[in-house]
Amino acid sequence: MLMSKKICKSNSEWEDVAHFCIIKFTEHERAQELIEAGEAMRFISGMIHRSFWSNTSQYYTEYHQKGRMIACETIYDDALGAEQEFDMEKEIAIESILGQIEDMKHTDGEGGNRDIKLYEMAELLQQWAETPNFSELSRKTKIPRTAIAHSVKCAIEYIQHQLKQNNITYD
Repeated sequence: MLMSKKICKSNSEWEDVAHFCIIKFTEHERAQELIEAGEAMRFISGMIHRSFWSNTSQYYTEYHQKGRMIACETIYDDALGAEQEFDMEKEIAIESILGQIEDMKHTDGEGGNRDIKLYEMAELLQQWAETPNFSELSRKTKIPRTAIAHSVKCAIEYIQHQLKQNNITYD
């Protein structure tokens, strides 16, 4: 924190920059490697310097909107502490969808064997939910983009059909 205060020359944003960089460092794929090599402090100081002094940095673009500063606490409060009214219908729909995906993965077809097509659709739907870009998913899985798009579309239609059969609706 003191390092951030010095790098930012005691600007009022020094704490926000420090917290932002610490979070980004902990999420960084090479964080453990940098810690073990003894380079973590230098890496973080570079992050703080670039985040604070560059107007094209991720920190600047996320927390400065048209020249006005948004405190990190406000964003964290909105993301973490905002009390929202509990929507039972939405929760039921979400749980039903997740249940349908699990059922698709474990459903036995004719002869007691797992239905491979349903399994494939469920697996691709879950992967697409994590990476909602068909081209990127195609590069990862080595499955043609159009085949992924078709499987995802079929999986969504299948789940919608199953939910409709079970009288579960949500907009």
